[in-house]
This record gives sequence, structure tokens and C-alpha cells, in this order.
Amino acid sequence: MRLYAALILAGAVACRPPAIPEPVSTGIPAASPASLGFDSALLDSVTIYLRTQVDSAFPGATVAIGRHGRMALVAAVGHYSTTDPRPVTTATLYDLASLTKVVGWTTACMQLVDQGRLDLDAPVSRYVPEFRGPQKDQVKIRNLLTHTAGFPPDLPLWQDTKTREQAFALADTAPLANPPGQTYVYSDVSAIIGEQVIERITGERLDQYLATHVFGPLGMVATRYLPPASWKPMIAPTEIDTIMRHRLIWGTVHDESADRLGGVSGNAGLFSNALDLSRFAAMLLAGGAWDSLTLVHAETIDEFTRRQDLPPGSSRALGWDTPSQPSSGGTKMTDRAFGHTGFTGTSMWIDPGRDLFVILLTNRVNPTRANLRIAKVRPRVADLVGQALMHPEY
Repeated sequence: MRLYAALILAGAVACRPPAIPEPVSTGIPAASPASLGFDSALLDSVTIYLRTQVDSAFPGATVAIGRHGRMALVAAVGHYSTTDPRPVTTATLYDLASLTKVVGWTTACMQLVDQGRLDLDAPVSRYVPEFRGPQKDQVKIRNLLTHTAGFPPDLPLWQDTKTREQAFALADTAPLANPPGQTYVYSDVSAIIGEQVIERITGERLDQYLATHVFGPLGMVATRYLPPASWKPMIAPTEIDTIMRHRLIWGTVHDESADRLGGVSGNAGLFSNALDLSRFAAMLLAGGAWDSLTLVHAETIDEFTRRQDLPPGSSRALGWDTPSQPSSGGTKMTDRAFGHTGFTGTSMWIDPGRDLFVILLTNRVNPTRANLRIAKVRPRVADLVGQALMHPEY
């Protein structure tokens, strides 16, 4: 009997899939701050400032600042969580939350527009016939990307559904809160509907499409949905969830709707680090080019990152946001800048006017989302970077 049990155990171990090795990100090449137009001492003030925010605004953070295709500063401060004293590194992975909307979903939209497979002014129902209800025939792809479709900020998918299919069905048939195109309301529902558009056009689930067409070509080895269990030691924990899962969220998506969608959603679910995201930002600043590849055409990037003709109160481009006051991008970005934030404490701003990017990743929701100090940290970091530029025009 003991031998039989041992054989069963050995067989189970043999059949267990091998652990996926922890990713080794390289980021973009480094250069001296002075060669990129920065005052080195002033640029160092970014890291010094972030250290003062550890255990106040967040447990830990990584920052990456680049210009002209080179890294001027990449640094890590703090530790993994309020109960995990391990120091974070520049390779630490963070739950990107709504940065997923631009790094993932919006980038897929840009590529499909390039290929003539996605029409921004087509009705959503052309691609997702299940998207139906009063006035929904008037909702265009452009409305999804500018948050003017008429959706409420969110839907209680985690309360009212049990499966990914049920969650999509609820999002597709839920009534609009406002007439399409008339009101700006930032909504996760837009990206959840938009995810279905990508999947219907490509025949691939969103995570598979992005891995093949975006993250793979860019060498973003640490950027993915559904990180494997073997990566967990590299991931900064997020919140102690008291709403849905009643445990510490660590290595799985923080967002409740994305969790109900199986961890793969247009609105949230991506994990990444500052090194990988430096490659993504550098690609956009290079007009969509990476090595010998063109991931997105430059004119498409210009269209998606230009502020749209929108209802009052909106500063949105297509998928991306643009500078406004107050802005997480601070006060020193040019009017060509574009960026986005994530609920977990992440942000990325890219400024073609200065060929500059500023990436800040934190887990400010650990242990609770009640900590809102990140709202002051983001613009302060961006402004410190702006102050460090000796020759903004260079």
C-alpha cells in the first residue's frame, strides 16, 4: 500500500508542469544623465524624495526615467509589503492595474487600426453583435477609447456573475447611463467591451495576442497576464481584500472585474516591471520602431495620443490621457505628452516634446486602498524630473 501511494505521488510530481523561470529584464541601455541633458544631482533628488515616501505613500516603488532611447535613472526604494521586509529591486513586478488599458488594449487597437482591421468610427456592434440595448447602436470604437460611450464607471461583475462568459454577457447587455458621445465618464466597462472587439477580430484571447504581437517582439519578458506561481517571489503584494476574496492579493490581479474575467481583461490584469516598461515607452517615442521592427506606425501613435474633440471636462486622447490641471504628470510636461495611471499605484508619462518618459510603479494599496498619498507623489516625481532637465529643448 505504501509502495502504491509512493508511486502515485511520484507520478503526480512527474506530471506537474515545470516551473517557469523568473524573467530577467534588461531595460533599455543606460547613459549618463548629463549626456541626456539632466543635472545629475537634481535627477538623484527623485530617488531621495521617493525614499521619504516609503511606509507613508507605499511600501516600495521603482522608478525609470529615460530620454533619447537611453535610461537616465532606474532605481528601487522600500520593500515588498508592510509585512515583507525584502527590499524591492528594479526587476520587481507590480500589478499595473489600469496601465493595462494603454500598455495592452490600446496598443492592440493601434496595431489593428494600422492593419485596416479596426475602424475607430465603426459601431461596436459590428465586431460584437451581442453588444445591444437602447442607443448602443450609436456607440463607436472611438467612444470606448475616449470613455464617452455612456457607461457607468464600473459594473458589479464580481457580484452578479460567476464565469468569464457571464461577465461579458452582463457587460454587453447592461443599459447605458448616458447618451453616447455626450458625457465623459472614465469607465472600466469601455476596456472590457473593447477587449471583446480585439478578440473577435484576431481570433485570439487578449493575453495571447499581446504576447505574440507586442511583448514578445519588444523583449518584454516580465510583462504578462496570469504570472505563474514560480514568479510570485518577484511580485509586490497588493491589498488585503475585504470585499471579494478575503485574503492578501499577491500574484493575482487586484481588480475585481478583471478577476471575474479570469485575470485577463482590457481594463486590468497585466503585471510588469520598470525595466520592461522602459522598452515600451522607448518604442513609442521612436515612432513605433524597435530594432528592425515597426510595431505601430508613427502617424497612428500621433492620432491615439492627441487630445480628442471631447465633451467638457475631458483631457482624453484615444486610450491615453493628456496633461491637465491637476495632473499626475505634474506641471512641466509639454502639450504633446500623454500618460496614464493605475489604481494600485502605477503611472507612466511619455513626452515626445522632450523625448522623455517617467515610469513610477508602486503598490500603494498595500495593505489598504484607503491610502491616497500617491496622488501627491506622482506629480511631484514628474516635476522633479522636469526640474532636472538642463536643456529641455535638447
